[in-house]
Amino acid sequence: MKIDVIIPVHRPGPEFEELLKRLENQTLPVHRILIMNTRSEVDVEKMTADHPKVVTVSLEKKEFDHGGTRDRAARLSDAEYLLFLTQDALPADEFLVERLFAPFADKRVKAAYGRQLPRENCRELERYTRDFNYPEKSRIKTAEDLPVLGIKTFFCSNVCAMYERETYLAQGGFPARTIFNEDMIYAGGLIQNGWAIAYAADARVIHSHNYSGRQQFHRNFDLAVSQAEHPEIFGGIASESEGIRLVKKTAKHCLSIGKLWLIPVLIWQSVCKYLGYRLGKFYRKLPESIILACTMNRGYWKKKNSENNRN
Repeated sequence: MKIDVIIPVHRPGPEFEELLKRLENQTLPVHRILIMNTRSEVDVEKMTADHPKVVTVSLEKKEFDHGGTRDRAARLSDAEYLLFLTQDALPADEFLVERLFAPFADKRVKAAYGRQLPRENCRELERYTRDFNYPEKSRIKTAEDLPVLGIKTFFCSNVCAMYERETYLAQGGFPARTIFNEDMIYAGGLIQNGWAIAYAADARVIHSHNYSGRQQFHRNFDLAVSQAEHPEIFGGIASESEGIRLVKKTAKHCLSIGKLWLIPVLIWQSVCKYLGYRLGKFYRKLPESIILACTMNRGYWKKKNSENNRN
């Protein structure tokens, strides 16, 4: 049984070498670490020269796609299981791979994702959001959870997620072209086909961002575009209710810790998220200039327009 790690990389910082070291010291050893390196001024091959399990595949910036690049790596692998990470997700301990693999003992499970812990510099609102999205308790999700969990049934994050490769290939893998959200698109297909997704709370990585309201706007715009482009997965499943629940619980948390000044920040960020999401849902009605102003992935739209012109 082999497990390959797949990491898309662009301009990695010093923490990337620490990530590789932690992967090499896991209780359940990995077979290979496939680095999908978008070319930049950083010499990734030199950075990884002392790591014998690393295999680097270089690609041009115009070739990168959230789904397509990861799918390309998956098809280069011959391992039974694929562990996807992002370059800024640090394994919290040496048990990450072992604990993320454990849920596959349940033959229904074809994907498992780990818990994301906040960094030391993580702000309070984001810290609470981490706890909301990645609680302490593990669970297995199936189609039976849809009436209660709604869109959260499909939740899975390629920041740290493992997939059984045979099923991955049988389902067609990640979409070859997607602006964002390739993990949930694939996970939604698993659920619809009768499989299960495991959340392994004891498989932990350190990963968080201190996004501004503007960054939240762009991120949620792209998230909603991905949902609008895949109605076969997300059609008829609303996600606004989950966002409202997060806002209410976060406001209550701010009150409980006596940090009332965070509530205006919460309101501002929530408005930005909602506006971005609503615009993304109806992006087909927007002029190209507005779309390019809203997205955080302008390259996606350039490729999309180029393909449409060729057709």
